[in-house]
Amino acid sequence: MGKILVIGARGRAGRAAVTEARSRGHEVTAVARTASASLADGVPEAGIVAGDVTDAGRIAELATGQDAVIATVYDGGTDPALFYPAAARALVEGIRDARLIWVGLASLLPDRNGTPLMDTPGYPQEHRSFYLAHQAALDTFATSELDWVSLAPAGDFNHADPRRTGTYRLTAADPTALISYADFAIALLDEYERRTHSRVMLGVV
Repeated sequence: MGKILVIGARGRAGRAAVTEARSRGHEVTAVARTASASLADGVPEAGIVAGDVTDAGRIAELATGQDAVIATVYDGGTDPALFYPAAARALVEGIRDARLIWVGLASLLPDRNGTPLMDTPGYPQEHRSFYLAHQAALDTFATSELDWVSLAPAGDFNHADPRRTGTYRLTAADPTALISYADFAIALLDEYERRTHSRVMLGVV
């Protein structure tokens, strides 16, 4: 079994990834901005260790000896135009031998015509600066030598139905598509175990 670092382990996608990885027998280090030994965060077993995703030195320390880094990060208190590029730079600088699996945005995925979802007619634009901040992170990965892949829900997460159905598929962007966090975590761990894709964005439903 492998060793996986999950950054953003207190978020819903992060918690699901930790749970799925441990259910498969992988050794998981769960990371959030602040440490906690409590299980109330929803992360079973070993608790959470502290780590700032924008700190390349700390990323290097945590990623040493890991096979993969799953990063699902958000900072509501920081300008996303600053946060996401900084996080991407720190991951590129800090990860030496591990593979990065980045949880991205549906807004950046191409639809069936090849148009990024955020550029399709009628798509909400009030958060466009957030979309572009995520794109800046992907641009940083793309110009690096890092082995990375970005997975995103093809449309959105299904907040109303959190059930794990055990199935998913890869698809183009579709604003009507929904996937539970638990099923999305299956896709993340399958990508880790199978290493099917590299340096691409993938939509999951």
